[in-house]
Amino acid sequence: MRKKTLLVATAAILACGLPGAHAADLPTFAAAPTLEPALTTWSPWLVRVRALGVLPDAGARLSAGGAPLSGAGVAITDSAIPELDISYFFTRNVSAELILGVTRHGIQGAGTLAGTRIGTTWILPPTLTLQYHFDGFGPLKPYVGAGVNYSIFFGERERGGFTGFRLSNSVAPALQVGFDYMLDEHWGVNVDVKKLFLDTKVKLNAGAVRGRVDIDPWIVGAGITYRF
Repeated sequence: MRKKTLLVATAAILACGLPGAHAADLPTFAAAPTLEPALTTWSPWLVRVRALGVLPDAGARLSAGGAPLSGAGVAITDSAIPELDISYFFTRNVSAELILGVTRHGIQGAGTLAGTRIGTTWILPPTLTLQYHFDGFGPLKPYVGAGVNYSIFFGERERGGFTGFRLSNSVAPALQVGFDYMLDEHWGVNVDVKKLFLDTKVKLNAGAVRGRVDIDPWIVGAGITYRF
């Protein structure tokens, strides 16, 4: 009987005393930080407006009436244009970029055709690249990229007595290197260089003169970056 009474008394003391001891004596810990606020402010979209210099590195292989024109080449004028590109980040390091712009170029003879005016053309060259952006450089965000270009030639006009000047649309690989320097969370400046390995088929005088023209332009740009 006395043992039962002692057990009941001990239980009553523990029930009344321990909650107060826990509240006063046990250490308290801050809640674990959550990543959700950072994720809600991060956007996968980025746009740039740039001024581009399109600098062809031209060459050609031409024939007339089926016979090669030995020593004949072409020269293609440079072009400066405004350009818009849109980037989407799949992760914080991997993105896809699409550039949009239109260029106009004059084509002249070179080598044995030096001094010969051939024609002019407009080119719509949308280029899609997959990029990797490097971390660890603070506001400097360097990247490299590789992708594909599809060039659409239109508005060809022949010169120098030629007729029927036509250039065929063409697909080309593209390489890229550049960086963004972020001035704040949203705004930055951009420098970008691309190399396209682009060639096209050419016809003149209803196909009497034909061949392949290497354009292979360097595309050098600088402009403004906005990150949403």
